[in-house]
Amino acid sequence: MTIKNVLFTIMAGATIWVASCSNTSKANDPAPATDTGDVTANQHTLRVMSYNVHHCNPPSRPDFIDIDAIVKTIKDQNPDLVALQEIDVHTQRSGPYNQAEEIAKKLNMHYFFGKAIDYDGGAYGVAILSKYPLADTVVNKLPTMAETNGEPRVLATARVTLPDGTSIRFGSTHLDAQRASVNREMQAAKILEIASAEKLPFVIAGDFNATPGTETITLLDSHFKRSCEPCSPTIPVNNPTKAIDFISYAPANRFRVDQQQVIAERYASDHLPIVAVLKY
Repeated sequence: MTIKNVLFTIMAGATIWVASCSNTSKANDPAPATDTGDVTANQHTLRVMSYNVHHCNPPSRPDFIDIDAIVKTIKDQNPDLVALQEIDVHTQRSGPYNQAEEIAKKLNMHYFFGKAIDYDGGAYGVAILSKYPLADTVVNKLPTMAETNGEPRVLATARVTLPDGTSIRFGSTHLDAQRASVNREMQAAKILEIASAEKLPFVIAGDFNATPGTETITLLDSHFKRSCEPCSPTIPVNNPTKAIDFISYAPANRFRVDQQQVIAERYASDHLPIVAVLKY
């Protein structure tokens, strides 16, 4: 089966799923409030952050690992949930640390690390931080076309029970960075397949290495609603020109964006972090 056929099949399945959520199709016409948690009936707040941390290596200091700079950036925003990308665990380049664990300890948060690859004597991947306990943690492998020699990528997810008793699924991902988009499109299609089977409200965040209007983001937008539209740029940190880091959610009527911003922290990483405040 060709990649075009695979994408068509997945998108068709996602479309059927979205259609089944009958009141989500009109973004500007919220469904009537119901006891299923419609956004019009609830005003709880969820503060979500996404941050590609460049293995805690400030670009201006090539041989230096500054976990505290990442911790301060996150602490200043006081998020409930954080999706981290480019996390090292016990690698030679970053030292004998599980960076996800170290960051979580310093912030007094729960964490889950999702390994994408073995790297430099340790592991490398994405992570989730949460103020609230994490359960049903999963590392979903995302596809890569063999002949492209693309780096393996993952979607790490966890079930989070919020203070009011609401359960959601939260995911962190980092899609392929090659110039050609074929792997990103395959990975987006796989994420749609995973999301279509999810019964809980789903918030996903990460570095998608694609800008709005590309096939990758268009695929994801067929199921998830982005917290920004239009979206402010997140790279490079000095004079940023491209938005490739996003927070999205589904179903669309389950959340409302109260605030969205790109944080102007230019030292700690080569990406600017993003924060969205969602009402649910």
